[in-house]
Amino acid sequence: MKTSKLSPLRQGICYLAGAGPGDLGLVTIRVKELLETADVVVFDYLCNPDLLRWVQTCAEIIYAGKKAGQHTMRQEEINQLLVEKTAAGNRVLRLKGGDPFLFGRGGEEAEALVDAGLAFEIVPGVSSAIAAPAYAGIPVTHRDFTSSLTIFTGHEDPNKPDNSLDYARIAALPGTKVMLMGMERIGAITAAFQAHGMAPETPVALVRWGTTGKQETLSGSVADIAQKVDDASFKAPAVAVFGEVVKLREKLNWFENRPLSGKRIVVTRARQQAGLLSSGLRELGADVLELPTIRIEPPTDLKGFGQLVQDVHMYDWLIFTSPNGVTAFFEMFYKLFADAREIGGIRIAAIGSATAQRVREYRFAVDLQPAEYVAEAILEEFQKNFGSVENQRILLARAERARDVLPKELTALGAIVDEAIAYRTVPETDDAAGGIAQFEAEGADMITFTSSSTVENFMALKLRLPEGLKTASIGPITSQTMRDLGLRVDVEAKQSDIPSLKAAIRSYYGV
Repeated sequence: MKTSKLSPLRQGICYLAGAGPGDLGLVTIRVKELLETADVVVFDYLCNPDLLRWVQTCAEIIYAGKKAGQHTMRQEEINQLLVEKTAAGNRVLRLKGGDPFLFGRGGEEAEALVDAGLAFEIVPGVSSAIAAPAYAGIPVTHRDFTSSLTIFTGHEDPNKPDNSLDYARIAALPGTKVMLMGMERIGAITAAFQAHGMAPETPVALVRWGTTGKQETLSGSVADIAQKVDDASFKAPAVAVFGEVVKLREKLNWFENRPLSGKRIVVTRARQQAGLLSSGLRELGADVLELPTIRIEPPTDLKGFGQLVQDVHMYDWLIFTSPNGVTAFFEMFYKLFADAREIGGIRIAAIGSATAQRVREYRFAVDLQPAEYVAEAILEEFQKNFGSVENQRILLARAERARDVLPKELTALGAIVDEAIAYRTVPETDDAAGGIAQFEAEGADMITFTSSSTVENFMALKLRLPEGLKTASIGPITSQTMRDLGLRVDVEAKQSDIPSLKAAIRSYYGV
């Protein structure tokens, strides 16, 4: 391969990668690795924007989306962009919906890189041509129906004299036919198929936004599917499946029958923490919109926090009030010490099952965990199990500007309390995934709040709330903040953790 004439300080490389059909679970491990290490990410319209949660904060993110009639950048401009960014010595990740070499023009981009003497790598992706039908309960091959598959693009108008597709040949081919793109020409395409001998009663299914929470499927025949599209105002992007295998959908439809299918639910947690709630809701079929309102950052006085962690062996108790505090504490601890025994004989208390679990992940036992998930409950547990905390030295690892109930009450009981400010929550200002615009344009059925700070920062955005929007709170303290700021509370978790919140949402919808 030729060497770049620009001779950058370091050798750049461009990864032409498939982002899959939409479901984050179908993204390859290789793509996730590249997202975490790329200097520049160039992504398309059909890429799930939630992929961007894996991008390092210093990376440059460029949207190069193209959809029918709306091109942010022409293909020639994209080619030139990839060449320029790669030649500058960057690790460039070019993300394309589905697979880059299946009607993705990845081949053209690879040629441009070769012509410029630049290094590249191809990372195949799961194509919507197979994934979308599968999520609609349609196997594209089946022993009882067909052993062949034809994939074609409906990008060109079949009535063009110089159309590159031979509709007569495609119509005559046996087996399943899958069409990518071309929804706006579905009437002309089905007419062309019938004109060239395809039986009018041939089953057809159109799968819109396949593999995502927005998926919907429209079924019909070659003769009537175009009319059904008009009647239902069925829009792109969609995959069209022609053939007898479509009949299996009635029996095999699994994805669209899940409990929360058809519900769009907003998750406002910090981007790094949204995964557990988001994935849990997606498993139930919800269309999850991540709109992070907070970001977790190191404390203002990092040196002071480090000093308290260094002196942890001098305390009798270490109290954690959140998983974030646990993570921040032990990350600092292991920067300062190589041996876990340096923590001394301290006992550990944790508020909430998620907090306790995070402690255990660092291979430490939890000595005290209140049944209730609020700070006040730990005071009762201390008194019930230990009688008195008088003269006990307690280190409280928690967030900046947290409620002062716990340190005040412990001090009133005679304890000697030091607060180790482990982290702070700040308003999230980065909306690279476009969550705010999507919320304003498409609305939602429910919005979830997992802390008072998520409520406060969401309300500070001053967004117009869609009519009928329901709210879900992780617990009583968050609920009170919601009410104080004028929000109604429709759902409240019985215990202040993510599994309980998910269960409460499911119960609210009666599923």
